[in-house]
Amino acid sequence: MELKDIRVGFVGFGNMAKAMARGMIKAGMPSKNITACARNWDKLVKTSEDMGIIPCRDVYEASYYSDIVIVAVKPYQVEEVLEDHKEVLNEKAVISVAAGLGFEWYENFLEPNTQHLTILPNTAVEIGKGVILREKTHSLEGEIAEKADALLQSLGYMEEIDDDQMNVGAAITGCGINFAYMFVDSIADGAVKMGMPKPLAYKLAAEMIKGTGEMVLTSGRHIGQLRDEVCSPGGTTIRGVAALEEAGFRSGLIKAVEATMTDSTKKKD
Repeated sequence: MELKDIRVGFVGFGNMAKAMARGMIKAGMPSKNITACARNWDKLVKTSEDMGIIPCRDVYEASYYSDIVIVAVKPYQVEEVLEDHKEVLNEKAVISVAAGLGFEWYENFLEPNTQHLTILPNTAVEIGKGVILREKTHSLEGEIAEKADALLQSLGYMEEIDDDQMNVGAAITGCGINFAYMFVDSIADGAVKMGMPKPLAYKLAAEMIKGTGEMVLTSGRHIGQLRDEVCSPGGTTIRGVAALEEAGFRSGLIKAVEATMTDSTKKKD
């Protein structure tokens, strides 16, 4: 299945939808194969012109010529936005990126026999290096399932996980990407404090993060062993580790993951 043979419609075109669309185009999908609708028409038109995609006035228009409809509005907006368009969606594959709304919710909400799947990607899909969590329970089948697989695999690494693990998984891959940005920014600030130009500090920190991930994935060694291999007795690294422990680095990250586990399907005041 080639991307040129797939047509995608976005319902909502915020940061995640734009990242996915850019990733699809980068992977070889013709921009004219992508339609999108959003509440802010003027902003959508400007973004669409920049990306070469087709802006649409409503869900029906964005969905009509699409094989796959990606629901990318806030979770608490999904019901309101899709309520009057279930009929056109019944003929498509619905892929949702709305956190907290899984298979059972869509199964009860959409018309019977509508094919649907919930995923939780991160914004690195923009460069084809994303992590896409895919809910194990779904109703995609046949050619449309093949199209969905080809589409998602073009955006990065895809992991199918148990339905009840989706939100905690997203705390690592979706929220965690921001935590990693904070780490890169902070360690670079430390280097700047010690006299290094910030652009160089950013580059070194980012390359370090990239190599660290590859070591964890490919070395075959436990992460505790990998850590021990860097920490010489009385050396500089263990002194830095002690400073991080004193500042609550590990407990802070644990609390950050816990803090993400809130109900995103309700509108925040």
